[in-house]
Amino acid sequence: MDLDAITKHSASHAKPDGLILQYGTAGFRTKADRLDHVMFRMGLLAVLRSKQTKSTIGVMVTASHNPEDDNGVKLVDPLGEMLAPSWEEHATHLANAEEQDLARALVAISEEAAVNLHQDAFVVIGRDTRPSSEKLSESVIDGVTVLGGQFHDYGLLTTPQLHYMVCCRNTGGQYGEATIDGYYHKLSTAFVELSKQASCSGDDHRTLKVDCANGIGALKLKEMKHYLPQGLSVQLFNDGTKGKLNHFCGADFVKSHQKPPEGIEMKANERCCSFDGDADRIIYYYCDADGHFRLIDGDKIATLISSFLKELLLEIGESLTVGVVQTAYANGSSTRYLEEVMKVPVYCTKTGVKHLHHKAQEFDLGVYFEANGHGTVLFSKAAETKIRQLAKELEDKKGKAAKMLENVIDLFNQATGDAISDMLVIEAILALKGLTIQQWDALYMDLPNRQLKVKVADRQVISTTDAERQVVKPPGLQEAINDLVKKYKLSRAFVRPSGTEDVVRVYAEADSQENADSLAYEVSLAVFQQAGGVGERPQPGF
Repeated sequence: MDLDAITKHSASHAKPDGLILQYGTAGFRTKADRLDHVMFRMGLLAVLRSKQTKSTIGVMVTASHNPEDDNGVKLVDPLGEMLAPSWEEHATHLANAEEQDLARALVAISEEAAVNLHQDAFVVIGRDTRPSSEKLSESVIDGVTVLGGQFHDYGLLTTPQLHYMVCCRNTGGQYGEATIDGYYHKLSTAFVELSKQASCSGDDHRTLKVDCANGIGALKLKEMKHYLPQGLSVQLFNDGTKGKLNHFCGADFVKSHQKPPEGIEMKANERCCSFDGDADRIIYYYCDADGHFRLIDGDKIATLISSFLKELLLEIGESLTVGVVQTAYANGSSTRYLEEVMKVPVYCTKTGVKHLHHKAQEFDLGVYFEANGHGTVLFSKAAETKIRQLAKELEDKKGKAAKMLENVIDLFNQATGDAISDMLVIEAILALKGLTIQQWDALYMDLPNRQLKVKVADRQVISTTDAERQVVKPPGLQEAINDLVKKYKLSRAFVRPSGTEDVVRVYAEADSQENADSLAYEVSLAVFQQAGGVGERPQPGF
């Protein structure tokens, strides 16, 4: 490790004095003009991680659903997973080291993680469409090369596509071919095979309108369209030709505002969906015959998929375990439907996809979707082997069901949530079951809900337990929330500190939208009063 060369290169990626950043579930995120030093240092860290694991490591330059002026970076571990928690700590330590301490920090990480510095290193890099992303990628490459690492720059990719590339490279091609054509071929082949099983119900030509958030998803769906069968017509909106990334569009906007994005034409009962900026989230929606906007979020996506998988497992007669993993943000109606109607066990974890992913790995088939539309299905290695074996051996209805399960395995990007693969799975299931979007929506009725946030001086004054559903600190706040909840029917509320900014997030649901709004306001006011609120006090009507 040539510490002099590293110090010299670092001088051209100087860290702003006093800037402190935290590596979280989303990696690092902040204004793009504050990230040059972080990108250089994450290039260094990726080389160390590659040497330690003797594997290809990924670096993705993106800020997902954040505004266009922001950017960020996340590292991808050998099987396409998020970075290991111990290395999140290394990332935070390295990013925050002052210039004079950088070399010392690198040596400390190398020693603590027992990195063999003579081991070869290989890093793959992807980026989203933000104006700042290309230059920041170059800073990553500078960090990789000064430590002697080899790299491949894939350029413009969705975040899930980079996860796919990393997994392919580290499994000797067993997961797929580590090229963009390999990704398209794997997904489209599985989609065509699965869709073939749909009976001709007269709706042999299906149209889906996709809001691409003016992001990378638009470019990649345009490339993929000629891989898809003529039976599915994908119409792209907010495709980046005009309009800003994530501005009044995209999955996060649609979910949080519960209204359609700008820039999309919607007719009654047309099926529509939105990606987020880096295409790892998807939300469906439509306008009913009366012109009312109807949102189909991650809860209903999980319900559709888990119900379909359970039906196939019953058909083949295999007692593989299925579990659905949710967070406290999941609508109460979805939890009741899954447990009481579908008889599928449901588990709750802390917010953050890494927590859901870890829990889902405990099942043969683990389904997880956050309400925001980020999710996937995980098949254990044993379950995958068993299903592929049955697909070869069984005939008639059982064989057909096993082959469909095999197609589902190939369709899901199991390394991470992937809006493109999720979209194809959903479209195939709707066709196979002959469901309209209205019929899907009618599986159960969501309880009206509202999400708000309260600015506080220090979010760390809030401490929670029970998968973030109960407040431990400050004392008295949970009791106040409990008293407010008692005032409304079918009600529930919880608060949790943001992982990235000094705000407390408030969630409330009740038997009517008016009551959900009222409960959310009253809980927000309690948080403001008891947890050090700053700025304007919460107001009714928001």
